[in-house]
Amino acid sequence: MAKESDSFVRAIARGFSVVEALGRPPGRHTLSEAALAAGLNRATTRRMLATLVALNYCEVEGRYFSLRPRALGLGLSYLNALPYWGYAQSALEDLRNDIGESCALAVLDETEIVYALRLPARRILSANLGIGSRLPAHVVSLGRVLLAALPPEKLNYFLENATLQKLTPRTLVEPDKLTAELQRVRDQGYAWVDGELDPAICGIAVPVRDQRGAVVAAISINTISGSIDEDGAKQRFLTALRRTAQNIQSQTIAAA
Repeated sequence: MAKESDSFVRAIARGFSVVEALGRPPGRHTLSEAALAAGLNRATTRRMLATLVALNYCEVEGRYFSLRPRALGLGLSYLNALPYWGYAQSALEDLRNDIGESCALAVLDETEIVYALRLPARRILSANLGIGSRLPAHVVSLGRVLLAALPPEKLNYFLENATLQKLTPRTLVEPDKLTAELQRVRDQGYAWVDGELDPAICGIAVPVRDQRGAVVAAISINTISGSIDEDGAKQRFLTALRRTAQNIQSQTIAAA
């Protein structure tokens, strides 16, 4: 953890690390468990927990600490600050209802995607995946779209620092091959990934842009691997996906 300075308040960083620790399964933790998960000593963790209890962000029952509903506001503050989030909810609902497949919206956070919306049409991915869930960016179509939009220096940083874990036999982990694939995504304006996160799942994604044309998020359609190939997905899904992304952008601009 960085040292205290005029631009860094270590106590705030410690408080957030404890909040993140309490948010991990199973959702209730002892002082020792919270300290270990947060990477802090017991004395510091005890002070952080006492403060969070006093502020109603957490509660204590016996030896166990757990987050209170007020902590949800921390995440919702981010979502509510996204100018496109409210429009994306209704747009993705319409898309999911029209095509009958699972839809999602995600943003990039360093080496991972974070779901800002996920609307399943059927259970093809873990039921534990929802708003705030994270996945490695290199193995999903949402991540490929977002990585392809990075400026060269940030993409180089990603390739140098990300752990490109091979999750299935199809997972692309060679930096040169991934770089070439991201160039293809950039050129064609969409990403197709089949069986790289889970052998049974495939997906196609497109970027969502802001009023300046910068990529701020990605939306995807996911279905069962083997039920469709890339050409079939382009024919069936791509126009609807791009129209939805354009609608989100247009509504955001109109409300600005």
